[in-house]
Amino acid sequence: MQIYLPIAEVSVNAFLVLGLGGLVGVLSGMFGVGGGFLLTPLLFFIGIPPAVAVATGATQIVASSFSGVLAHFRRRTVDLRMGSVLLIGGLFGAALGIILFNYLRSLGQVDLLVRLFYVVFLGIIGALMFAESLRALRNVNKGKLPPRKKHNWVHGLPFKMRFRVSGLYISVMPPIAVGILVGILAAIMGVGGGFIMVPAMIYLLGMPTKVVIGTSLFQIIFVTAFTTMLHATTNYTVDVVLAVLLLIGGVIGAQVGTRIGVKMKAEQLRILLALLVLVVCGKLALELLLEPAELYSIAPVELK
Repeated sequence: MQIYLPIAEVSVNAFLVLGLGGLVGVLSGMFGVGGGFLLTPLLFFIGIPPAVAVATGATQIVASSFSGVLAHFRRRTVDLRMGSVLLIGGLFGAALGIILFNYLRSLGQVDLLVRLFYVVFLGIIGALMFAESLRALRNVNKGKLPPRKKHNWVHGLPFKMRFRVSGLYISVMPPIAVGILVGILAAIMGVGGGFIMVPAMIYLLGMPTKVVIGTSLFQIIFVTAFTTMLHATTNYTVDVVLAVLLLIGGVIGAQVGTRIGVKMKAEQLRILLALLVLVVCGKLALELLLEPAELYSIAPVELK
């Protein structure tokens, strides 16, 4: 069933868009990521302009993250104090990111730069995640689980605060810095930033894994909602029809993903996510490198 998207100015299959929203919702529930780092490139692949994909993809992340975080609230695995500190940095970062996005758009290079950002970030994150997941899987198969470091340089910084749910007493500076980075990425790339925030919360801040996913989703909801609002009011690139289809699929998918995530091993989940990230990165890189099917050029015409 073809449906016309007024802001994107393209026709797409409605069931395909629902499926994409559902797929990303499943990933959100399973991994505690907003899923925008996969959704936005997938929207590129079906012909949605990058500027519209970035702004509208953020809308779907809000819904899937909200749906996922409800399940974690019921299990009491959300650290609201840590989420609030991350959120302060995230809102500031999102405002900075929108300013940068609008500047790039004024130069006329935003589409190319967004794609390049995705290739670089997905390539680096996917490779690191894949290597770490393989190591973890080998350790589990050998029956050897390396202990997570409880103290590092982060714990020596000033302005400390107690986070009771996470069992931490650390400086607020690293969470705010992580939040700022995630906010900038949310604005420029249309991502929730969970693919950076989740590893940072585990390995940098030392949070327990069971608390990380719910807390990550809590912060993602507000940062992406703020980002969507800024894009809608400054760039007018939020396509409501596309957003509604993605929202429906995302809400249903997040509930399914939460149930799947409980049944699978963490190492298996991470290696699957890493492979998916690398596949999408490869597809985007090929599109940038290969010669397009239709070549065109713009040149002044001399009037006789």
